[in-house]
Amino acid sequence: MTALPAPEEKAAAVRHMFDRIAPGYDRMNRLMTGRMDQRWRRQLVERLAITDDDRVLDLAAGTGDFSELARQYTGHVVALDFSRQMLLGGVRRRLAPVQFVQADALRLPLADASQTVAVSGFALRNFVALPPVFAELARVLAPGGRIGLLEVDRPRNPLVRMGHGVYFNRVVPFMGRLLSDAQAYRYLPQSAVYLPGQDELVRMLRDAGFRKIQKKRHMMGAAQAITAVRE
Repeated sequence: MTALPAPEEKAAAVRHMFDRIAPGYDRMNRLMTGRMDQRWRRQLVERLAITDDDRVLDLAAGTGDFSELARQYTGHVVALDFSRQMLLGGVRRRLAPVQFVQADALRLPLADASQTVAVSGFALRNFVALPPVFAELARVLAPGGRIGLLEVDRPRNPLVRMGHGVYFNRVVPFMGRLLSDAQAYRYLPQSAVYLPGQDELVRMLRDAGFRKIQKKRHMMGAAQAITAVRE
């Protein structure tokens, strides 16, 4: 049974879903990854070499996991999400001086070339389309600005892929049904179908104006961390 919304309903459905699961979202992420998601975020932030001169955008920030790490290096962090409840969860974490902003990734309330770093965690498959999002990121990033994208992936090894499939498509929905929201945690594994393959994703980034695209795999290929530089 599919949990994927119709294309014309995806944006509203995803926003409402994240509003529903916001109270337990961080706990579920830690359980599903054995807290490895935090290590992956930390490693990606370190790869981006953020300094106090940087202005960081945390896109689809949720409750601010990336923002919490970025603020250790700079006092200029904007956490942006279209789910009000996720942002309120971030506000309750008291992550000053992070600024929490509710907005659409396709219409970022930021000036051209106003940011120098953008990060996003496990959000690519939740956007209606990726090229407009990448184009908007390119607009708000100054030349030489860096992006870091953390997302799920499909393991290459057949045995690992099979085991990951059982965990991701059966265990995760079961955990979600017990601890959070059954429909949401059916959607999250199924939403991996929205992700383009590696070559197509690289093409999209290049078309948007990014270069030096690099990919690092985590958990035997179950997750990916992509970095790129704005031309």
